[in-house]
Amino acid sequence: MKVRPILVVGLLLTTSWSYAATATSGTVVSMTSVECGTKKKKKESTALLCQQYLVHTASSEYKIQQQKPGDQHVIPANTPIQFTISKNKMKFKYDGNKFEFIIVSTAAINAMKN
Repeated sequence: MKVRPILVVGLLLTTSWSYAATATSGTVVSMTSVECGTKKKKKESTALLCQQYLVHTASSEYKIQQQKPGDQHVIPANTPIQFTISKNKMKFKYDGNKFEFIIVSTAAINAMKN
């Protein structure tokens, strides 16, 4: 009798883990440069810029931003990607490189059209 609850819990954990690990298809729609910090040098401060990308899926829109200003990789518009989301980060590969971006905002595409 005790084996049944353990099997149910194990099945639920396995299902939730496999659901979280599945990749979602999306397309990088655009890129903009946004301020993400400052660099101070001899009483002057210079704005540091980070790339911010707009990614569309079938039902959602994500704005993602690189984590550090020094990561200067440009991903072209209309690039299809397969990504996973973990907490507030989007992870994907492009051109043989792994990327991890912070999710700045999300929106449902259907809600935007109304």
